[in-house]
Amino acid sequence: MRTGTFQRAVGVIVIATAGLGAVLLLWLAVLAGGKSPEPAPTEGLLFGTWNVFYDTQLPSPRVMLAAAALAALFAVGVAAVEQRIANRARRSTNGEATPLSPKVVMAATHGIYAGPVTVTVLIPAHNEEGTIGATVRSLMAQSHQPERVIVIADNCTDATVAIARGAGVEVLSTVGNTKKKAGALNQALKQLLPEQRDNDLVMVMDADTVLDAGFLEAAVRRFRSDRALMAVGGLFYGEEGAGMLGQFQRNEYIRYAREMRRRRGRVFVLTGTASLFRPVALRTVANSRGRAIPGTHGDVYDTAALTEDNELTIALKSLGGLMISPHECTVVTEVMPTWRTLWAQRLRWQRGALENLGAYGITRQTFRYWAQQFGIGYGVIALGAYLVLMSIAALSMEHWIVYPFWAGLGALFMAERVLTVWNGGWQARLLALMLIPELIFALFLNASFVRGTVDIFLGRQAGWKHLQRSSDLEPAPAA
Repeated sequence: MRTGTFQRAVGVIVIATAGLGAVLLLWLAVLAGGKSPEPAPTEGLLFGTWNVFYDTQLPSPRVMLAAAALAALFAVGVAAVEQRIANRARRSTNGEATPLSPKVVMAATHGIYAGPVTVTVLIPAHNEEGTIGATVRSLMAQSHQPERVIVIADNCTDATVAIARGAGVEVLSTVGNTKKKAGALNQALKQLLPEQRDNDLVMVMDADTVLDAGFLEAAVRRFRSDRALMAVGGLFYGEEGAGMLGQFQRNEYIRYAREMRRRRGRVFVLTGTASLFRPVALRTVANSRGRAIPGTHGDVYDTAALTEDNELTIALKSLGGLMISPHECTVVTEVMPTWRTLWAQRLRWQRGALENLGAYGITRQTFRYWAQQFGIGYGVIALGAYLVLMSIAALSMEHWIVYPFWAGLGALFMAERVLTVWNGGWQARLLALMLIPELIFALFLNASFVRGTVDIFLGRQAGWKHLQRSSDLEPAPAA
């Protein structure tokens, strides 16, 4: 694990910057309001001992306009900078710094026929007897079937190997692997990549994932139409079940997929559930490790990263690679069945994201990820402060009063929550309409962000906490 000062402090930097931003916004809002001619704030008594002052007046038009303008300015600024960075990467002709940029790749492959497009699927599996059967069946049911399917059996002690062989696919057992999923994939890729041509696509797929029947056909079509495309990622939807907790996660995944569609497939993370790569992209990453990007030279996946899919995405972007997540490429993946397993998953995701940023530092390619983490940090502070202040005000007031302005904002927010999960069905809409449960879920996610930040700063060792499924994952219709 990397223990540099910057890597250890990355979470604190995010929280501190977000906190300073919140204070600055509040200060600007106060300045925009000027001197108020309204009466002094109302005084209340909390718990019989604490004097509380609160103002029930509507914010002035200047304050509301300033808040809206600042929010719009920030959003437009991030989008503009991200677009500029993306355009520069696409136009780069620097084969040393960005060997995977579209112009470099197009020039290198001009007039060269690399053979027909084929697909080799790698499925890393550690004790996945409950799900591996459905995963393989979904591959065999593809409208464009893969040429090879290889299950990478990593220290399995259950029936995973027997089930995979019974399904008619290849099995590769790891040897002495102690580096979890990343280590298992590295062992397989070191054997596979040397024999791969540029059109022999490599797909990495989780053993608890079911593909939509047209996934591979849509992905292969994208690769055929664009020689510069280095990777295609899937959009994931949650499996059915797990009660309200499962619905929280399904709503979250539906909103993420919707955001990807609005971004026209411009990917944040090449999800580990199912992503395809050109061999040249993976070979270039392996050759660049320890030089242009973090990691051990010769490894495709960085075994020090908790979130290997997020790290590989940043690695490819740092090398200029073009990647997308088309709306046609959908998968159904597991949802965490308990709060404990969900906490472990989200803590690993959050820690992994922060540690990856610490390893890569502040670069043009990581700008979007830093902005995203600052946004999460600000959201943690804003939501926490809002709930605390609202609770204090509610407990201090003798009578509850409904204000049309705030009620209107609440209704607008509620409408946004419902509309963004509309395609998820009536259960998704009902949960979003109740509003309060999703706010509680948001607090839970915020807590994992804070815990991840503290753990990194204190140098605590992170655990993988693999979830072993006892029942087969059945396909579910994608939203």
